[in-house]
Amino acid sequence: MVGKLSSMRGRSRSTRPVSKRPPNWVIYQPDEVKALIINLAREGKRQSEIGNILRDIHGIPLVKPIVGHGIRKVLEDAGLAPEIPEDLYNLMVRATSLQRHLNRNRKDYHNKRSMQLTESMIYRVTRYYKRKGMLPMDWNYQREIVTI
Repeated sequence: MVGKLSSMRGRSRSTRPVSKRPPNWVIYQPDEVKALIINLAREGKRQSEIGNILRDIHGIPLVKPIVGHGIRKVLEDAGLAPEIPEDLYNLMVRATSLQRHLNRNRKDYHNKRSMQLTESMIYRVTRYYKRKGMLPMDWNYQREIVTI
């Protein structure tokens, strides 16, 4: 049985639209979509929340066909992008809560394994973001960084 934090996950997921052009029923122009993204980011929404709001409330299935690039690029251009990518930050929050739990429950071997898998995933994702240039090459994960 494969653990839930393993890198070997199933292939079941929703499929992206085949066409790279925006759907003809989307009424928003690129500047309007950028303005929506920037306003939502200023309200304190994360990238995933912004994507869900655009999809569910405004009927924008994907930002990239309309604007030409994704939500993160729009936020970077506006100076609102977080310095740590959201998925890496969420992994760090998970590791912090697991560490707090393990400090109170030293014999919890299942969660010790979960902590190992989570930190392994953090290191893997960190290497990816360093290669892509989204994190500085001297950035290192430290458990004390994240505050929940």
